[in-house]
Order: sequence, then C-alpha cells, then structure tokens
Amino acid sequence: MMITPEYCLTMARYNAWQNRQVKAFFANLDPVALKQDRKAFFGSLLGTANHLLWGDLMWMSRFTGAPPPAGGIKDTPTLTATREEWEIARFRADADILIWSERLRAVDLTGDLTWYSGAVGREVSKPKALCVAHMFNHQTHHRGQIHAMLTAAGVEAPVSDLAFMSAEGPWL
Repeated sequence: MMITPEYCLTMARYNAWQNRQVKAFFANLDPVALKQDRKAFFGSLLGTANHLLWGDLMWMSRFTGAPPPAGGIKDTPTLTATREEWEIARFRADADILIWSERLRAVDLTGDLTWYSGAVGREVSKPKALCVAHMFNHQTHHRGQIHAMLTAAGVEAPVSDLAFMSAEGPWL
C-alpha cells in the first residue's frame, strides 16, 4: 500500500500543527501586510492560505461526500475576506481532517476515486491513496510558499520540520 491510516493521521496532525503556527504569525501582521500582493501564484499571504484552505475543503468533499467549497481555483484567494474568517474556517477544516484521519481504515485507501475536475475540465479517476497523499503534499507545498513570503517580508517564519512536531499535541 502506498500510504497507511497511520501516515494520514500523522500528516493530519502535522497539518493542524503547521496551521496553528501560521495563525500565530498572521496575528502579528496588520491586514494590509496580510493582503499585500507578494507576487506569489495566489498573490498574498491570505490569498495563498485561502487557496490551501479551499483545496483541503475540495479534497475532503471528495473523500467524505461533504459539500464542496464555492467557486473554482481562480476564486480561491478570496475564499475568506479577513484573517479572523480564515482562522475560523481553517480551524474547522483542520478538525474535520483530523476526525476523518482518526476514523480511516486501510480499506478506505484502496480503489479509485472519480470526480469531475474543474482544473482540467473533465472527469478524472485516480487511486484514492494517491489523492490522499496529494492533499497532504499540496498542504506542505503552499505552506512552503507562505513560509517564503513571511521570510521575504522580514518576519521570522514558523518551524516547519515534521521531525520537530510534538508527539503530545494538542493538534488544534
């Protein structure tokens, strides 16, 4: 098997830990700095954080049958309008990902997942395990962009090394 339920739980915990740190760093930025165009693919720090949140909501809708988020990829930078709105939505999404991963069984990672992809404009079918691994990889990729933007802005960025995540939690 490509990935295991234990891997998914570890990555869900890592995701929540990282987002908690991002939240703390965002709290120290004024709203103008948070929305400043930093020439990243999704523009600003908040725009990139919103895209990541949208991606998580979209993947979880595919994995669990929950309602998908509104809009398409081009709309993602404006998913939430403020840091406070983002924090609430991010907290809820992280809780949902953690609960899902805690209940995951090996059989849930087998077979294919089929969905309509707005990004490529057609139905796509891929192994479920690959899709789950992609969701966690997508999180890490865009948090890396946030880390780089914080560093470029002269802000000390959060610790992002999985090896330094506390085994005790709390995860949210």
